[in-house]
Amino acid sequence: MTGRPPTTTLWRPTGPGELALVRESRWRAWPPRLPEQPIFYPVLNEDYAIRIARDWNVKHDGAGFVTRFEVETDLLSRYPVRQAGGESILGLWVPAEELDEFNAHISGRIRVVHEFR
Repeated sequence: MTGRPPTTTLWRPTGPGELALVRESRWRAWPPRLPEQPIFYPVLNEDYAIRIARDWNVKHDGAGFVTRFEVETDLLSRYPVRQAGGESILGLWVPAEELDEFNAHISGRIRVVHEFR
């Protein structure tokens, strides 16, 4: 009997525009990056995602959302973990040109777990 591959939980703080595109994908994929966005940056802990959604997205977009999703663990080894500040401020750098493959390894749906206005 074969089971599902192991997954890792990731979070992504997002604004209303990006979230609308995720909704259009039926909660299964992240939209392509814009030309000024060379990387897709999911984060490794919920607290960091909350801070970005609450303190940055609300200020700039009027609303901020924290999403949670599962990605097959084996895929993640190819993306470096980057520290953006303190010890717990960690994320993955996924090159924009690899986002389609990254999306193909999302297990289940992307879920909104926090909303700030």
